Amino acid sequence: MDPNRAGAESVGSRPGGRSERIRQAVLAAALSQAMEHGVANLSIKDIAARAGVAETTIYRRWGHRTAVVADAVTELAGRGNPPPDTGTLRGDLVQLLEQTRDLVTQPGMERFLGTTIALFADPDIAAARRTFWNDRLDRIAPVIRRGIDRGELRRGSEPHDVIETLCAPLYFRLFVTDKAIDARFVARCVEHTFAVYADRTGAG
Repeated sequence: MDPNRAGAESVGSRPGGRSERIRQAVLAAALSQAMEHGVANLSIKDIAARAGVAETTIYRRWGHRTAVVADAVTELAGRGNPPPDTGTLRGDLVQLLEQTRDLVTQPGMERFLGTTIALFADPDIAAARRTFWNDRLDRIAPVIRRGIDRGELRRGSEPHDVIETLCAPLYFRLFVTDKAIDARFVARCVEHTFAVYADRTGAG
């Protein structure tokens, strides 16, 4: 191993420091490789070569390839996509679905998502998929809870169920019908979600 590289990789994890730059390089490399070639063809060796780091750096921090990919996609989903807070749940759900649409329709993302579905039985990939979606759902859940507190959704609504109802039609279009995910479709998904979960009691 290049001693200069080894020294760089032993630096502590100072926020914004060299360790964080290495982490970002690895995540970017993993995401690019996964989008270009699919998860099935992803290897730690290729990620390391693309990121310009040693393979041991990746194994030490993440353990296996799918953990790297899960971390990379989680970061991608959160970057520039803060949980919306428009003041109304309807506005929040529209923005949330638009964020999701923009994320999954990025170049290469459909291939990436498709391979994770095709490799459903792979325990490492299944674990990475759960990690990503649980993190994403947990970040969004406060949006739904605010809507419940404002009386826009009925008490007892489970935030994860609400998000699933909102987003599931989008993935059906993406992977099954290949129809447009346009503004009209987004509005319809939001209206359907309200039809299922809206508070009809008038009690607030």
